[in-house]
Amino acid sequence: MGSTDMNSSSALNVAVVGGGLVGSLEAILLAKRGFNVELYEAREDIRTLEHVSGRSINLALSVRGRAALQLVGLEEQIVHDGIPMNARLIHSLSGKLSSQPYGKEGQFILSVDRRLLNETLLTEAEKYPNIQLHFSHKLLQANLDKGTLVFKKEDGSEMTVQPDLIIGCDGAYSAIRKQMIRLGRMSYSQEYIPHGYMELCIPPKEGKFATRINYLHIWPRDEFMMIALPNMDASFTCTLFMPFAQFDQIENEGETAGLDFFRKYFPDAIPLIGEKEIKETFLKNRGLPMVSIKCSHYNYKDRVLIMGDAAHAMVPFYGQGMNCGFEDCVVLEELLEKYNNDFAKVLPAFSEHRAPDAQAMCDLAMYNYVEMRSLVNSRWFLLKKKVDKFLNWLMPKKYIPLYTMVTFSRIRYHSVIQQWKRQDKFVEKALFYLMCVPAASIGVFMLSYFKPSTFSWLRK
Repeated sequence: MGSTDMNSSSALNVAVVGGGLVGSLEAILLAKRGFNVELYEAREDIRTLEHVSGRSINLALSVRGRAALQLVGLEEQIVHDGIPMNARLIHSLSGKLSSQPYGKEGQFILSVDRRLLNETLLTEAEKYPNIQLHFSHKLLQANLDKGTLVFKKEDGSEMTVQPDLIIGCDGAYSAIRKQMIRLGRMSYSQEYIPHGYMELCIPPKEGKFATRINYLHIWPRDEFMMIALPNMDASFTCTLFMPFAQFDQIENEGETAGLDFFRKYFPDAIPLIGEKEIKETFLKNRGLPMVSIKCSHYNYKDRVLIMGDAAHAMVPFYGQGMNCGFEDCVVLEELLEKYNNDFAKVLPAFSEHRAPDAQAMCDLAMYNYVEMRSLVNSRWFLLKKKVDKFLNWLMPKKYIPLYTMVTFSRIRYHSVIQQWKRQDKFVEKALFYLMCVPAASIGVFMLSYFKPSTFSWLRK
């Protein structure tokens, strides 16, 4: 393809496949750089639909995602349309509540509506004369060597396009990635975890929130858990995560099994959700799967690039899926600036830079499920959290808690894991030695206080 510069970028055509969160954001960023952008989405325009199928797990927007929205001038609007969550609120089996702040005072993650955010990005994209949105265009074929894409339109006809650059933002089951794998030399792994999810809702009570607002609610139960995030309409979206074996057992035990399960494990949530609603949810729905996908590289020559879930789908337990995808857009923007829009340099550099970080985040997301459903109840875990907080206060630049690095910074994800392991090892050793000191002191005291003859019977 050769090198391009800012003055010639306006003559280059980019096809973005996938009009979800990452695709619509990336289209805007490319348009701002002067490229002609054609965005193709298989679904209808979600702004015209009453109901949108697919995932609706609430999004937790944090620093990495906000950095991307800031680049397109939407950060302030999205923050206004979201609800701050300052801490986890842990619901014990007895109904006792305990709070675990996310970071320092003033630090929070933001509960945002997936559909509203996607609609906002699409509406913003329409403002650019060099962006064309094509809905109901399903990708049928992709010849990545020739750079051609064949789409099936809503009327059944086919359309072939040949852009200068193809960017695949078409999700975890990406058709673009599938073609890249067929071309060879691409590492790829896919893991379905043995746990599924099911969504419920805590409706408003007399027009107001039925429980505390500015928290991410967690009901940790070791092998499974439920979370709840607040919505702007005063409702909460609840998500139950647990092994498929447990879902199957409830399904096989009859129509009251779901409610019985809640009575046993989530009794304080029943008056919030409603007995009827719980029964109907379990009767009408089944647990849905969650997949973790890793691959490398993210580019094919200087013609094709995949981003977002197409490159690194992750389980939702760290709330970083969208944030990681949005950070992809920031990284690509930085590389386009660094290499003056030269795709031959930018695309390989993106793969080299981003793959280790995204793969690290996939691993962290897996870890956080264990933390949320089980470790948050551990006294040892809570003690280490207090030590984390103290050491961060003592050495704010040298010692940064794991969650803070992931959520409230742009430290590269793979560097986060390396630093976390060093810090965790230090804290483990420090706590061990601190606990040994009292025991050693007691031993010395006993030896000095009692005469040796006191223990003479031990030698007999």
